[in-house]
Amino acid sequence: MATGSRFVWYELMTTDGAAAAKFYADVVGWKAAKSPMPDMDYTLFNAGADQVAGAFALTKEALAGGAPVGWVGYVGVANADKAAADLKAAGGKVLRGPDDIPGVGRFAMVTDPQGAAFALFQPAHADDSSPADINKPGHVGWHELYAVDGATIFDFYGKLFSWVKGEAMDMGPAGKYQMFGPADGAMIGGMMTKPAQMPVPAWAFYVNVPSIEAATPKIKAGGGKVLNGPTDVPGGQWIVQGLDPQGANFALVGGK
Repeated sequence: MATGSRFVWYELMTTDGAAAAKFYADVVGWKAAKSPMPDMDYTLFNAGADQVAGAFALTKEALAGGAPVGWVGYVGVANADKAAADLKAAGGKVLRGPDDIPGVGRFAMVTDPQGAAFALFQPAHADDSSPADINKPGHVGWHELYAVDGATIFDFYGKLFSWVKGEAMDMGPAGKYQMFGPADGAMIGGMMTKPAQMPVPAWAFYVNVPSIEAATPKIKAGGGKVLNGPTDVPGGQWIVQGLDPQGANFALVGGK
């Protein structure tokens, strides 16, 4: 596995792509555009000139089968087939793939050994492998894993993606918050044990906004719900966590 694997794409599974596009445009400033790929109803989200995420509406059959709405993060890998095999050997599960997206790349939908879902992505072209700038407005600035057991899950990701540990903060009864990042770069997120009221382990993604105070009222105005915050965090930043109108969890990070 190449040193320094990073999240390179984010995808929203929703019940209403058009409504989701309007909500995120209002809250984080994304511009929505339909994908040029034929026979696929897929919406691209752009932050300025950068494509940062995508969304598609789940079919009635998928919803009836229990497919949840929510965000999935794609981690860039050099070889999707090898990464999927390594993941299975380490106790993870492959839910779909590896499959090709013609002209785009090869991907697999997976879970870690404790059940948190994410995706592996091998770009079709080497120049498509660079991750987005996590400090730019409209890009994902932080990645947070709520694990069944935060104390043990890092070893899985560390071995699979060559991530390294950063600072660990003691959160009292909630345990430790372990920061992580690629060996050749800055910290990109944190891992912790999920709260008892959280039904399943999951990844959360924090989108950069200029002002949390300005963005928070837009969540409610757009039909979403604020679950937690605004709250100040180390480094002078503020965060807010919420649900979009279709029920997908999301989060924001930025200045006050």
